[in-house]
Amino acid sequence: MTFLFTDIEGSTRLLHELGAAQYAVALAEHRQVLRKAFTEHGGVEVDTQGDAFFVAFPTASGALASARDASAALADGPIHVRIGVHTGEPLLTGEGYVGRDVHKAARIAAAGHGGQVVVSDATRLAAGVDLRSLGAHRLKDLAAPEQLWQLGEGMFPPLKSLNQTNLPIQPSPLVGRQRELEQGGRLLREHRLVTLVGAGGSGKTRLALQLASQAVEAFPQGVWWVPLQGLRDAELVESTIASVLGTKADLIDHLAGRRLLLLLDNFEHLIGAANVVAAILAGTKHVHLLVTSREPLRIAGESVEAIEPLPNDDAVALFLARAVQVEPLAAVDEICRRLDGLPLAIELAAARTALLAPDQLLARLDQRLSLLTGGRRDAPDRQRTLRATIEWSHDLLGEAEQQLFRRLAVFDGSFDTKAAEDVCDAGLDGLQSLLERSLLRRWGFGRLAMLETIREYANERLDASGEAEERRHRHALHFLALAERAAPKLVGRGQADWLELLEQEYPNLRAALAWSVPRRADANGPRLAGALTTFWAHRGHFKEGRGWLAAVLTAGAASDDPTYRMVLWDAGLLASLQGDWADSKRLSEECRRLCDKRGDAKFGARSRLVLARIAAAEGDHEHASALLAEAVVLAREADDPSTGAVASFNLGYGALSAGHYERARRDLEAALERFIELDNSYFIARSLAALGAVALHERRTDDAVTLLRRSLEVSRPLGDRDDMAWAIQLMGIARSVSDPQRAARLLGGAEALRDELGLTLQGAERDLHDRALVALDGHATAAAWAAGRALLPEQAADEALAL
Repeated sequence: MTFLFTDIEGSTRLLHELGAAQYAVALAEHRQVLRKAFTEHGGVEVDTQGDAFFVAFPTASGALASARDASAALADGPIHVRIGVHTGEPLLTGEGYVGRDVHKAARIAAAGHGGQVVVSDATRLAAGVDLRSLGAHRLKDLAAPEQLWQLGEGMFPPLKSLNQTNLPIQPSPLVGRQRELEQGGRLLREHRLVTLVGAGGSGKTRLALQLASQAVEAFPQGVWWVPLQGLRDAELVESTIASVLGTKADLIDHLAGRRLLLLLDNFEHLIGAANVVAAILAGTKHVHLLVTSREPLRIAGESVEAIEPLPNDDAVALFLARAVQVEPLAAVDEICRRLDGLPLAIELAAARTALLAPDQLLARLDQRLSLLTGGRRDAPDRQRTLRATIEWSHDLLGEAEQQLFRRLAVFDGSFDTKAAEDVCDAGLDGLQSLLERSLLRRWGFGRLAMLETIREYANERLDASGEAEERRHRHALHFLALAERAAPKLVGRGQADWLELLEQEYPNLRAALAWSVPRRADANGPRLAGALTTFWAHRGHFKEGRGWLAAVLTAGAASDDPTYRMVLWDAGLLASLQGDWADSKRLSEECRRLCDKRGDAKFGARSRLVLARIAAAEGDHEHASALLAEAVVLAREADDPSTGAVASFNLGYGALSAGHYERARRDLEAALERFIELDNSYFIARSLAALGAVALHERRTDDAVTLLRRSLEVSRPLGDRDDMAWAIQLMGIARSVSDPQRAARLLGGAEALRDELGLTLQGAERDLHDRALVALDGHATAAAWAAGRALLPEQAADEALAL
């Protein structure tokens, strides 16, 4: 069956505007129109509640035809109806249709806007029609994201879904904690900083994720989870938050004026970064923070909620939900009491019921708790009990499993089975055994991780084993190999996938850097830093990347070492991308000097590319052109076609900026051909956009639109928002005369994206932008511009591609 739900948008406002009598007439007319559309296409009215309809159709195509007719008939009237359509297999009861698919159809309708028809993927496939993609959306009370589509071409605001969140979907319901949820929800409404404080393993993260998910609708700009357990440097907290938010701009500037919630998870080892939290509170008005930590942040405005052990009834419920064997129940009650109601300890104990009955567990627990009260004498009792529980779980492992358990502590964050095999000599049976015993957890598709508290214990075991040096060295080699395998892939086809892989492995890459860089006699640190520079540049990790590169240079590699020259160039490049021209010039000139002295044509050419960028920023275009010409010659000598192609691109863009359009077109077309040969997707997109700008300057609008559409089609999968902002901006300029409303939306969307990234219009684009503003003058485009600013980047790109 296919289900269709309708609802009137803004019914209360309409009643107030029209008055009761006129609204009643409009409501009756709307019902007549809808019922006519339903019956003509085989729909059966299941239920009517207030001004909403629930209708069932035998076919998906009939439901869509009905929705199309109804929307068209109501388009010019005062009442605008949102419609949701979904196909599924319901349960038919005496009360009517019920079940998950009925619920899903209602949620789909609730996400739409007046006049909009939102369709599920199941209905689209059943009807066999082409619809406009709205992307994947998380809907209230539905666990998995839904791919949604729109019937018709109308333009509407973003769906009212839970999309603006990265909260992980939990595999099982939260057990208990109703009091904490009510208290925490109240505190989040009344305070801008709430810190959940409790012992390791007390369930702070799980409770915080539940609180955050329940607060999504209160924060229009989203709820964002920032996991900090893999971070070791408090200086990186700010950049980590910015990375999660997807911005390269100043964090406070990005957050100003936004209404969102940040969940900073596992903060206790980064207390030195409490000033970052204080700065966010001071610099914004509507940003709220939810923090989990083992101790308060102790800053102004903080509201602290202590997370106590579970009451025994809830603890027993948790044990029963996780256990394999649950008899006798009296023993379960006693186990939970002895474990102080700590969720992690209870889950570990419940996992053991695969081997031992509850009464056998209780006997062992008695023995372990009497013998293993360990930990620091000044530690809280609950923390000492948790440590004893972990130690007891460890002692239940066989010798081989204990060895694997401690070796896996080398991983920071999550890891895949291949890494575990390479670094720890792991077997699948051993990993499965640790997983079943809750000493490992599944972490996304095909990945595993340890809870941080368990990992700390495993690290102690590893340090005491005598094999820590070997395992950490193997860990560093494994991730060096990954980074060096990825480095050449970051500029070609598949770049987006490789960038995502490195982002996923970044905690481990950080750990590998921390191990390798201080070992001055080891070239692995410089090699790893060099391999990660393109990743740092694309993902905006400028500050951190520069820090690692500076540490490598401080370690004092020999100046005649090619790796040293590579690191000099990398450091100069990142400094230039941050606009630190003085440091970039110092590093790049030193790189050029050493390269010229040693005959290193490859990095001699690349250093000149950076120096040309600096010269152009300083307004010395003649010197910049000379440096680029030298770079072309050296790149040819070094057989480095990529650098030569980039130099050609920069020459073409310089000619564009100077107004020499014919020369710019010639150089940019030559660069494009070379980038296509090199399969360098990033610069293919940039070259196409630059050629689109040339076409706009020459008033070849149709050519410009074709080039810009191709640029977006190439750049969008890469996730590089700089290029997306550029192409969307130029596409808006291209339509400023023929379609002022669409142009204003695109220009507004591009402006919002530039603001988010901290970008400014360059000279060539500034002239085109001013020309577009003149074309828009006299048209009522303010509302369209504002609507464009509210678009998500992907939605703005969709609009640009639809031209």
